[in-house]
Amino acid sequence: MKKLFTALLLTCSTASFAQKLDTLTIEKIMRDPKWIGVSPSNIRWSNDSKNIYFNWNPDVSAANDLFTITPTDTKPQKVSLATQRDLPSPYGGSLNKKLTQKVFEKNGDIFIEDLKTGKINRLTHTEQREGSPAFSGDESEIIYSQGNNLFAMKLNGSGLQQLTNFVKSAGDRKRPSDGNQQDVWLKKQQLELFDIIKEENKQAKLDSAQYAGLQVKGLKELVFGDKRVARVKLSPDSRFVTYLLIKTADDVKEAIVPNYVTESGYTEDIPNRSKVGRASSTSEMFVYDRQRDTVYKVNTKDILGIKDLPDYVKDYPKELAELKKANADRQVTIDPPVWSEDGKNAVVVINSQDNKDRWIMRLDAASGRLSLLDRQRDEAWIGGPGIDNGGGNIGFIDNANIYYQSEASGYSHIYVVDVNTGTKKQLTSGKWEVQTLKLSNDKKTFYFTANIDHPGITHFYRIPVSGGSPVKITGMKGGNEVSLSPDEKWLAIRYSYSNKPWELYVQANKPGAKAVKVTTSVSAEYNSYPWRDPEIITFKNRYGADVYARLYLPKKVDPAKPAVVFVHGAGYLQNVTYSWSYYFREYMFNNMLADNGYTVLDVDYTASAGYGRDWRTGIYRHMGGKDLTDQVDGVKYLVDKYGVNPKHVGLYGGSYGGFITLMAMFTEPDVFAAGGAIRSVTDWAHYNHEYTANILNEPFTDENAYRKSSPIYFANGLKGNLLMLHGMIDQNVNYQDIIRLSQKLIELHKDNWELASYPVEDHAFEQPSSWADEYKRIFKLFETTLRKQ
Repeated sequence: MKKLFTALLLTCSTASFAQKLDTLTIEKIMRDPKWIGVSPSNIRWSNDSKNIYFNWNPDVSAANDLFTITPTDTKPQKVSLATQRDLPSPYGGSLNKKLTQKVFEKNGDIFIEDLKTGKINRLTHTEQREGSPAFSGDESEIIYSQGNNLFAMKLNGSGLQQLTNFVKSAGDRKRPSDGNQQDVWLKKQQLELFDIIKEENKQAKLDSAQYAGLQVKGLKELVFGDKRVARVKLSPDSRFVTYLLIKTADDVKEAIVPNYVTESGYTEDIPNRSKVGRASSTSEMFVYDRQRDTVYKVNTKDILGIKDLPDYVKDYPKELAELKKANADRQVTIDPPVWSEDGKNAVVVINSQDNKDRWIMRLDAASGRLSLLDRQRDEAWIGGPGIDNGGGNIGFIDNANIYYQSEASGYSHIYVVDVNTGTKKQLTSGKWEVQTLKLSNDKKTFYFTANIDHPGITHFYRIPVSGGSPVKITGMKGGNEVSLSPDEKWLAIRYSYSNKPWELYVQANKPGAKAVKVTTSVSAEYNSYPWRDPEIITFKNRYGADVYARLYLPKKVDPAKPAVVFVHGAGYLQNVTYSWSYYFREYMFNNMLADNGYTVLDVDYTASAGYGRDWRTGIYRHMGGKDLTDQVDGVKYLVDKYGVNPKHVGLYGGSYGGFITLMAMFTEPDVFAAGGAIRSVTDWAHYNHEYTANILNEPFTDENAYRKSSPIYFANGLKGNLLMLHGMIDQNVNYQDIIRLSQKLIELHKDNWELASYPVEDHAFEQPSSWADEYKRIFKLFETTLRKQ
């Protein structure tokens, strides 16, 4: 018995030891992230506000499960598959004015839910897919789409009406064929020879004319021809239908990504994206007036500044002269109208295709004319929170006033404008950003997320629609992602801190109310290590601006006094926050570097999110400019304040971070002795259009910007030790990018670089073995180059 007890004790001790994380290693850090624990995600409320649903995996099993809680009973309960099948869709759909019913689409059919009783009725059950359901203005009908067309279903069950009839060409119906030339000749001969056939033919024509006279007039044919119909929308009074006709650009060539490790054993090509500068689709908005049975185009020719040229073309005098001579209207895209509840006012957001202008305009649907309410012009590019996501955050407060977000003050804030008088009012102000925005059910209050207290802390606020001081509702320092219950009584909060992954909390929608923790996701093994709460510091860059950074200090500095700069990806992303990082693997790697005597700096460089318009656009026409010098100025700060050896500094990063690493190694070779460049852009002319054209315009219109911004043009400057790492089936930054740079380095006779290729990895690596391999190589690079005395 004693031996058995001893054996059990040893087993328990071994298990406990296995869960303890004493020393960080690459293999431990880069395992399947489930070892940390699986945080709750995809948090949403039931339509009746009685339940919160979320995906979670507390047992760290193969797949996440759906769980539910109530605001007052916060013990998570797993939702069975049978129950899940019957749940209404929490996404999309439309509420009636009294907030008692919600109509929604699920699996291609339309349903309506009574929010008081929870009863759900199925309105359609067809093989065709219905979508985008909404209540009509008088709430007597459900308006939904099927294919390109709109339909109206009476809620009293009295009928279904088709509202639009989109056709490729006029009279687009199948007709019987007259046959070939021989058949036509034979019919003509029969008619010529036989009187009975003549009489029958005459009578058939008379019958046909009489039949046609008895027919009810059909729906007007809305002809789209060689274009594509999109974004069809009905006005609240059901009179006007607005829609876009999109002309797809011709001859758009797409890249091919070869896949080498395949089930078939053959190399297989993956169709990929086009490159920046490709021809763009064009669109026009039309209005179908159902009352007058007529169609007309929305007129964009009189938009203020429609012919304005961007400032950068002044650098190209010949092209500027040609553009002035052409005096052409710029191409624009019009978003579907936002209608007032009474159907009397419509507002559209219009964006120029060159990304320099955003107009908010009143649409007179009866004539197709536009009148200006707000113009935001940006010689860099239009963007920012609540602005660059399609039409942005915009809506009617009442039948005369709309709200929207704008960076006119330098930061994204809330504005209100009277659509009849044009009177405008700014509701929020300050050197902080409104990041999410929602109008309350009674349309008296705005709820929004903002970083008022600190650029790296987000809280949930409210403010009256008339303006005033924002009232902070959440209280936990860190990242607060809030989902407001439909009845606006509760907050479901996904909260994290810099060294604590995301957990779910519930709080009453009251300032100062206690947030109750719902989930505990983090593993005992993760908690057994004293993860650093990196200090958030600021330093001045060479232009006098404050740069925010995370600082990881070693408990024991290595004698070589080495330092590493981590460069986050995405460009427009914020990593210096008090919340859990998207780059959690790099966060752990930075802890490991600090454990090994390195000082580590993680910089929110110019163009990072969270700091306003000027910071956002600071890399316009020169990527690898201010974003890179911020890293260099950060190194100077480490040398001056923390005694880092300036000859022992390296950097690493992925995607945009990899791009900056390359630019640093090529253009600042005396600052950085070693660099690990992961999935890097090496030549912006080979990246995608949507991202790159905003920042650098197009290669054939602004070649100078591309030459200043692309590492491949500066490869001859390499002095230090460069390690490049890239997935071979990367469909974002194609593997071709790194191969082109490799060839350039070969031709330049450089021998202090290496390329590690990962055959089964896309842009975001998935295999733990790949993650481990690349970071072992990066760590080895730093150990062999930065710790030399």
